[in-house]
Amino acid sequence: MKDIVNTKDIKVRRKTLEEKYFKDSIYCVTAEDFSKGRNNIEVVKSMLEAGIKIVQYREKDNPNKYMREKYEECLKIRELTKDYDALFIIDDYADLAMAVDADGVHIGQKDIPIEAVRKIVGYDKIIGLSTTNEKEALESINTSADYIGIGPIFSTNTKPDANESTGIDYLDYVANNLDVPFVCIGGIKLNNMDLLIEHKAMSLCMLTEIVSSEDIKAKCELLIKKMKRL
Repeated sequence: MKDIVNTKDIKVRRKTLEEKYFKDSIYCVTAEDFSKGRNNIEVVKSMLEAGIKIVQYREKDNPNKYMREKYEECLKIRELTKDYDALFIIDDYADLAMAVDADGVHIGQKDIPIEAVRKIVGYDKIIGLSTTNEKEALESINTSADYIGIGPIFSTNTKPDANESTGIDYLDYVANNLDVPFVCIGGIKLNNMDLLIEHKAMSLCMLTEIVSSEDIKAKCELLIKKMKRL
C-alpha cells in the first residue's frame, strides 16, 4: 500500500494496484446471510489462508447488525488482512473505512459522488467505483477512482437492487478500451469463469460461490489456480 498512498497520480496508483493486486485475481466479498452459519471472521480467515489478496466487507443490507458490531468485525478483519498482506475494502461506509484504517472503500453510482468521498478519505485510501455500462466506465476514467467494478455480467440474486445483467460485450469494451484496474461482478461461478478469462477479465468477484462452499479455503485455492492458469 505504501507505493499507492504516497502519490496522487491516479495513473501510477492504478498501475500499481493492477500489478500487485488485481491482475489475475479473485476478489472476495463477505455475505454472512449466505455463509451457512459461519461468521465473517471465520470466512475471511479461510479466504486469506487460501491466498486471496482482496477482501471486501459488505454488510450494509443486513438489518440485524448494528454499526457497532460491524465496526468490531472490521477491526478484526483489518488485522487479519494486514497479517496476510491483503487489501481490505469496505463497501459504502467511508466513515467505517476510516475508523478501522481499512485500505479503501467501494461505492456505487447512487452513493455520494466519488470526488466527495475522496475529500473524506483523502489519497491514503483506495476508492473503487461500480459501473454498469460503457458511459459510466468511460466517465470513471476521468475521476479519482483507483479501480472499477463492472457488471453485473450475469444475473444475480444476492443484491435486491441489482441492475440487469450487462453481458460479455461490456467486459470486452472495458478490457479492450480502458486502462484501469477492473473487477467483474455478478453471477460469476466456477462453471462460467473460463469464459470471462477468455475475454480478458482482470479480476473476478465471487460471492455465494465462495462463502456458501462447504470448504471455503479449498474453493478459493481452486479458483486462484484457474484464474492464474496454473
